Amino acid sequence: MASKTIRKQSVRTGGFMINKIISISFLTFIAVTSALMFLLALCVYLLTALFDRRLVLLHQFSSFWAAMYLWVMPAWTTTVEGRDRIRKGATYVVVSNHQSQLDILMAFSLFFPFKWVSKAEVFKLPFIGWNMVLNRYIKLYRGEGESVRQMMALCEQTLARGSSVYFFPEGTRSETGVMRPFKPGAFILAHKMKVPVLPIAINGTKHALPKNSVNFHGRHHLRIRVLDEIPYAAFEHLSVEDTAAMVRETISRYVDEHAPGREMN
Repeated sequence: MASKTIRKQSVRTGGFMINKIISISFLTFIAVTSALMFLLALCVYLLTALFDRRLVLLHQFSSFWAAMYLWVMPAWTTTVEGRDRIRKGATYVVVSNHQSQLDILMAFSLFFPFKWVSKAEVFKLPFIGWNMVLNRYIKLYRGEGESVRQMMALCEQTLARGSSVYFFPEGTRSETGVMRPFKPGAFILAHKMKVPVLPIAINGTKHALPKNSVNFHGRHHLRIRVLDEIPYAAFEHLSVEDTAAMVRETISRYVDEHAPGREMN
């Protein structure tokens, strides 16, 4: 009995060490390649910024950079569904559920031009954050009222120029996968600018990279699904709060943790 317990502990310890080695190797790969990829992104910016005012080509390169980290991890398989639902040339307020940092890589793997709204600290990160500055993604200083007003003004300008804006309206990652209530910012914009909402559902990322973890967690299937756009006419008579609730309900139908028989908040 004692020997069986020792063997089990040995297997667990061995598995933990393997996962640690994979995690460290993957993070090292990201750190090393980010320097090179940023230099390439800077070249793309310098060569295209004068004629590509919305920086679509730079964003597409950034999408390749991000998706590369999904492609090189053999334990992760990815599925992208509904990309054909994105109308070419359309401007959207894009919203999705948020379970993991991997959601960002999954959204980039759509290869669809948009501007992120992200907390300001991320823009200070070497290489990745600097690339966000190049792309003119939109900073948000949390808890500062003036920053929120500036962020909303920049979002309005971005939408007016024909660029979509991507939000995680839960505001933070869900530890359980069950979606939090949606904050109103994205839907205030959709109402004011009279643009459609593009809902997106992401699954599998919570298990591959849980919140507050940088460890490897085995094999996982990551999925992102573009849902049918919600035209302005479908919510123009709703309040901002009701619009947020309606979009949350739409996305929840495609989120695993909201499947029938599971608790919904």
